[in-house]
Amino acid sequence: MELPLVVGVDGSDSSEVAVDWAADEAARHGLPLRLVHAFRWERYERALPPFTTGRPAGEVMAQNIVASCAQRVAVRQPQVKVSEEVVPDDAVSALLRAAPDAHALVVGERGRGEVAGLLLGSVSLAVAARAVCPVIVVRGAEPNIRGSFDRSVVGVGEAAERTPALRFAAREAQARGCALTAVRAWRRPVGKHADQPRAADDTSQDHDARTVAELDEALREIGREHPDLSVDGRTAEGPPHRVLLDAAAEADLVIVGAERRHGHFGLQLGRAAHALLHHSACPVAVVPHLV
Repeated sequence: MELPLVVGVDGSDSSEVAVDWAADEAARHGLPLRLVHAFRWERYERALPPFTTGRPAGEVMAQNIVASCAQRVAVRQPQVKVSEEVVPDDAVSALLRAAPDAHALVVGERGRGEVAGLLLGSVSLAVAARAVCPVIVVRGAEPNIRGSFDRSVVGVGEAAERTPALRFAAREAQARGCALTAVRAWRRPVGKHADQPRAADDTSQDHDARTVAELDEALREIGREHPDLSVDGRTAEGPPHRVLLDAAAEADLVIVGAERRHGHFGLQLGRAAHALLHHSACPVAVVPHLV
């Protein structure tokens, strides 16, 4: 049985964009879509007028939100099977509980009531930094969200964390029928500068060569699993978050790995993932690696 794609909905504009993106994603992968709305309506019962049904006004509003989103999916992707769930809890807790039984979680950039000036909403950040399944934050420019570039980008990190992210990226590119660019960043050794001449045995050249070899090895694994996939390997000097932000500017999706340590309950994001979630020009998928 296929695990559903779970999307958090709250009636905000950002949520509607995430629903549309998730509907297309579910259609691409042939997955059911589960709409989850979390709302502590009992906190607002006294502030809202009663309904003749006898149900709490907040609960009725929550049901209307998920019903509206389900109708939105039915119009956009009628073949996608949709289920709805209203949870009387905070959004982060509800989505994290759904994660173990989800193909992936999809959330908008910012939820209802969150400050518009924030780079990323608190719910989206908390879910992306703690979930045990892949989390896609639908953010960025409209052409990137729409899928105008026909290209996905994946950051190739250290050996332990890169395999889940690479496999997710390859499956995603295969489903989209698009090219995949695998990016591996490297840093010049301390004391070397771009304006200094390089000797034949320059250690920075050696480092670049090792980076290319590591990337080639990682891509050979993907090539065996997806022989028909068009994969372009690219190395670049610089901080990984800067390199990936540049690559994401002309991509439909950027994928990055993130380590999850058992028993650790704080936010678990590397610098690259954190920067992408706040600044990427395209949707961001954070793929956890459990250790």
